Amino acid sequence: MSTNLKVTLGVLGAALAVLLLIVAVNLTEPEPRAGSAEVVRADSHRLSTAADGKVTVVEFLDFECEACGAAYPGVERLRAEYGDRITYVVRYFPIASHPNAYNAAHAAEAAARQGKFEEMYVKLFDNQAAWGHTEESRATVFAGYASELGLDMTKYASDVTSADVAERVESDAADGTALGVQGTPTFFVNGERFTGEPSYQGLKSAVDEVLN
Repeated sequence: MSTNLKVTLGVLGAALAVLLLIVAVNLTEPEPRAGSAEVVRADSHRLSTAADGKVTVVEFLDFECEACGAAYPGVERLRAEYGDRITYVVRYFPIASHPNAYNAAHAAEAAARQGKFEEMYVKLFDNQAAWGHTEESRATVFAGYASELGLDMTKYASDVTSADVAERVESDAADGTALGVQGTPTFFVNGERFTGEPSYQGLKSAVDEVLN
């Protein structure tokens, strides 16, 4: 056997060994799944935080979404019942077909910059029927809510139109897209997508299953 042939066979053998190693790794590694670093990030808005970290519920929402508005009373009932026994996280997922979805998300994020995210979250959902589903911009309505909440309106006006706030909203939406979120509301419980009824009873059952 010539030296060149030996070298060629050696190279082919090494390449085959590498290929077999890659195949073996792919066969033994678990399927990728949604990790908590994507479902919840350090800057995600938490409406409550459980000291033991046992249960985390994450909601990707659109403030103008009627289904989110329908789920909202059940969510508030769940939050009132469990309090700080659960971590409840809200993430933005504005839908382009809703004319004021982005305006509402930007208003909530601008309020968050002044420590009033939850208050704006409540304002937007409590008044959804009054401002939602019109082609006209409701930015001035949201500014009115900000004023009612006692925000610094100069700062609010600067923040609500800023690239930083827009990027923060888009970051949440990008995570949602990567996680397979296609509509709102979409819930995750401890990193796993919740596929039950998005109601108080449905979410309560999922939470109780983890707590018990």
